[in-house]
Amino acid sequence: MQTRPLGTTGPQTSALGLGCMGMSALYGEADRAESIATIHAALEAGVTLLDTGDFYAMGHNEMLIGEALRAAPAALREQALTSVKFGALRDPDGGWSGYDGRPAAVRNFAAYSLQRLGVDHIDVYRIARLDPNVPIEETVGAIAELVEKGHVRHIGLSEVGADTIRRAAATAPISDLQIEYSLISRGIEDEVLPTTRELGIGITAYGVLSRGLISGHFTADRQLAPTDFRSMSPRFQGDNLQHNLSLVEALRKIAEQKGVSVAQIAIAWVLSRGEDIVPLVGARTRERLTEALGALDVTLDDADLAAIERAVPADAAAGDRYPAAQMSHLGTDR
Repeated sequence: MQTRPLGTTGPQTSALGLGCMGMSALYGEADRAESIATIHAALEAGVTLLDTGDFYAMGHNEMLIGEALRAAPAALREQALTSVKFGALRDPDGGWSGYDGRPAAVRNFAAYSLQRLGVDHIDVYRIARLDPNVPIEETVGAIAELVEKGHVRHIGLSEVGADTIRRAAATAPISDLQIEYSLISRGIEDEVLPTTRELGIGITAYGVLSRGLISGHFTADRQLAPTDFRSMSPRFQGDNLQHNLSLVEALRKIAEQKGVSVAQIAIAWVLSRGEDIVPLVGARTRERLTEALGALDVTLDDADLAAIERAVPADAAAGDRYPAAQMSHLGTDR
């Protein structure tokens, strides 16, 4: 598998990363044994980047990754790169109560993550969302201190806008920005992506299948559990869902002409956007992982890209990508 840089100051990682959140939270029940087997299969296939957050099921996801790494052969364990988001505040009932980017909190979060993951350092560390009460310079400065002490290798950002990126980069070297980017979530193209490219900062793109919406597997009659994020997501509601699934069907026609799946062509489109972009795939099973890896063999020529653009134009999606209450925490408006 080819590698891609996480910016000019970050590590080389595989062309695809594995987003592990769905193995623990927010998308319904997951099978622990299958989740670990999927992580192992990803490492065996050459995937190096494992992405998590300390707040995914209140530490469960980090412990799951830690268990998978301990059970993996030493060579695979050593090639794994951990990307960790921190800062989200949770309560015992699963609620959310803001973000904490204070330096003391940064050190505290990191100490627990290192223990749960069972590693001596975190490869990329980033606050999940900007704390409105703490300047980004203070949060990034605290991560930079962890870098100096060897607890963290590289500093990342998550879901912030161009101004915050510039301020963070003026404080310490930033390896990459993790932000949603897909055929139907293209808000970064206006200001964020030009800024990261100017500054030599890579992009880790999550949501490349828009939480399964453009995977080709989601149907209008699917019943979602109340704890499933998609049950509250505007893009999965009523007329919005019907409209968005019509986009998927237009994309399916192009995929069928190329002999690939909808998911593969959607992932391949993100891969085509630049060598500085590493898509995260949220596969929870080996079957879905295998499908996602197939995107690496999909070549999109100019005619393909033009057809995709006609089928799914920018801003074609109906509904915001998060509920209204969460939109204020995002660095882009879509």
